Amino acid sequence: MKGRLRLGVNIDHVATIRNARGGPHPDPLRAAAVAQAAGADGITAHLREDRRHMTDGDIERLVAEIALPLNLEMAATDEMLAIAVKHRPHAACIVPERREEVTTEGGLDAAGGRQGLEPVVGRLTEAGVRVSLFVDPDPAQLDAAAALGVPVIELHTGAYCEAFYEAGATAPATLGELDRLVRGAAHAEALGLECHAGHGLTFDNVTPVAAIPTVMELNIGHFLIGEAIFGGLDSSIKRMRAIRDKARADSLGSRTA
Repeated sequence: MKGRLRLGVNIDHVATIRNARGGPHPDPLRAAAVAQAAGADGITAHLREDRRHMTDGDIERLVAEIALPLNLEMAATDEMLAIAVKHRPHAACIVPERREEVTTEGGLDAAGGRQGLEPVVGRLTEAGVRVSLFVDPDPAQLDAAAALGVPVIELHTGAYCEAFYEAGATAPATLGELDRLVRGAAHAEALGLECHAGHGLTFDNVTPVAAIPTVMELNIGHFLIGEAIFGGLDSSIKRMRAIRDKARADSLGSRTA
C-alpha cells in the first residue's frame, strides 16, 4: 500500500478558540471549507466527553454540510458509540481519553482492552463506519488491532515529535523513535492494515514521517490552526501539503532510482 499521501486536517482547535469566549465565532465549519479549498483530503474532529472543543451540533453540521470525508475521533464509550452510529461519519478513530489530560497522551491499549473494544468496533462496522485505532508503534498493539478486524491504524507520532524538539532532529532518541514508526508502519502493512499517522507534526518534523512509503494519511491539527494566526489557514495547509508531498515524492524516487 504505497502511493499518494493524504492529508486530514483536524479542526478541533478552531472550536477551542470559539468556546473560550462563547458565541458562534470562529466557526469550525468555515475552517473545514477553507481546508477543502486548500487541498485537504479529509476533516478530523474529536468529540470529547467534556465537549471542550467540538460539540454535538458541530458533528451534526459537519456530517450534513461538508463534502470531504469526516473522521470522528472518539473514546470507546457507550455515549460516543451512540453518537457515531447516529451520524455515521466516513470513519471513526478510537482514541484513549482522560478528562484531565490536555491532549491525547499516548496510544490506545488495544492489546489490554480488546474485550471492551470488540463490541464497539463491531457496532461501528455494522453501521458502515470505517474504524481505526490510534496506537503506539508497538507490534503487540498492531497485532491486537488486526485481531479486532479494523482496516486502519493510526500511529501515534507524539514520542517522535517530543524527541525532535527536545533532543534535535539527528539525536539518537529522535532517530530511535522514527525507527519505531518505520518498523510499525512496515508491521502494519504485513498485517494488511492501512497505516495513518499523526500527533505533534509540524513543518519542521513532518518530512521523515511523510517519507515512510506505507503511511497513507497524516492527520494534523493543532499546529496548522496555530500557524493560521500568522499566515492564514489556507496558507498553512498548502505549505504542509507541499512539504509532505515533496517528502513522499523524494522517498519514492529514491526507491526506484
